[in-house]
Amino acid sequence: MTPCKLLLIGFLSALSMAQAPASKEVESVYPDARTFYVDLHSHPELSGHEVQTAAKLAGRLRSAGYEVTEHVGGTGMVAVLKNGTGPTIMLRTELDALPVEEKTGLEYASKVRTKDDAGRDVPVMHACGHDLHMASLLGTAEIMARSKNAWHGTLMLVGQPAEETISGAKSMVADGFLTRFPKPDIGVALHVGNDLPAGKIGIAPGTYDANADSLRITIYGKGGHGSAPHTSIDPIVIAARTILALQTIPSREVKPGEMAVVTVGYIRAGTKNNIIPDEAELGLTVRTYKPDVRKQVLAAIARITKAEAAAGGALREPAIEHYESTDSVFNNPALAERLKGTLESALGKDNVEIQPPHTASEDYSVFVEQGIPSLYFSLGGADPAKFTEAKAAGTTLASNHSSLFAPDVDPALHTGIMAEVAVLRNLLGASADQLHQLTAESRSR
Repeated sequence: MTPCKLLLIGFLSALSMAQAPASKEVESVYPDARTFYVDLHSHPELSGHEVQTAAKLAGRLRSAGYEVTEHVGGTGMVAVLKNGTGPTIMLRTELDALPVEEKTGLEYASKVRTKDDAGRDVPVMHACGHDLHMASLLGTAEIMARSKNAWHGTLMLVGQPAEETISGAKSMVADGFLTRFPKPDIGVALHVGNDLPAGKIGIAPGTYDANADSLRITIYGKGGHGSAPHTSIDPIVIAARTILALQTIPSREVKPGEMAVVTVGYIRAGTKNNIIPDEAELGLTVRTYKPDVRKQVLAAIARITKAEAAAGGALREPAIEHYESTDSVFNNPALAERLKGTLESALGKDNVEIQPPHTASEDYSVFVEQGIPSLYFSLGGADPAKFTEAKAAGTTLASNHSSLFAPDVDPALHTGIMAEVAVLRNLLGASADQLHQLTAESRSR
């Protein structure tokens, strides 16, 4: 590292000491942020249908003094607050929820049901914590608007739709996100989870999470009577053999130590116990870190699926539809190192941990790929006592996407607001040139 780089990091780290939000600032916005969280949790909306969610967030940000543009990339929104000369810093949150029936038992638990894009009646729940992300952003936005003497530049708040279908970021970019608004010099986002106790923050320099690929496989058989399987070609049997064979890809084809996950999340086939159907459909999610491993795994899935169908006597080759994908999120290492110091100053050194990459995925990577150096960090959501008990017992708490997932709102929401304000003030206390210099040497993977 060059002496100039060391000097710059030292300057910005010292700056962070003076820009951590006071607890009274967080307490002043916390009641409103928590009320907002409860409302969002009780009224979730599916990906691409976040109409009321986006409107609520847009209305709150307008009231706080932001210039808000709605319907960006569908139901997305962008809120901008200009405060003199300086860098443009983006803070992004997601808007959408999941088709999950909530079983948390919370008094404000979601009871929402709706039709999904396929016309099926489904329950809806904020099972991934996006409601807490939005509430954190709102509290942060209010503090930043009230303390313009503590920063300079342009603050851009982004409410992104359809993260759960890894399509919303692409939609916003396609709708002119980078041309209709100032291009951010730096991007910031967080994600809550039960892998850390509430009150703590996790940072993963470099790769933060995994590449994700969604596949839909249709196996074609020949239907018939269940009592006469010899007159048919059973796609369910072929599907069963295929599911088991696919698990040999990470266990027997990918080099030990490399991350690869092949999960079959559903199988749909048949209508009655004594009818052999014509088709069976499998839904897969595939996760990897490295591009070469990703290519290897996808090729192996196609090879095995076609071979099992041929071995079962299928009259047609299976259809393999690659319908969703996103790359891994990459945290700029120099930015991660600097903001680690910022977060330690704000939250305490013991409350900031270095983490390995996650196996989950998300489409914030689209913004990174548009040339926006970023830090995407983890927010602890687990009840500290339950986290300690589970760790001692060798068990795990309910994960994101579980019907039982419920972050410990206090202190998780306090911590989210505290962390975001500290990071934004630090970044908006530097010049754009300083930030470009800091991130330039490690922008590419």
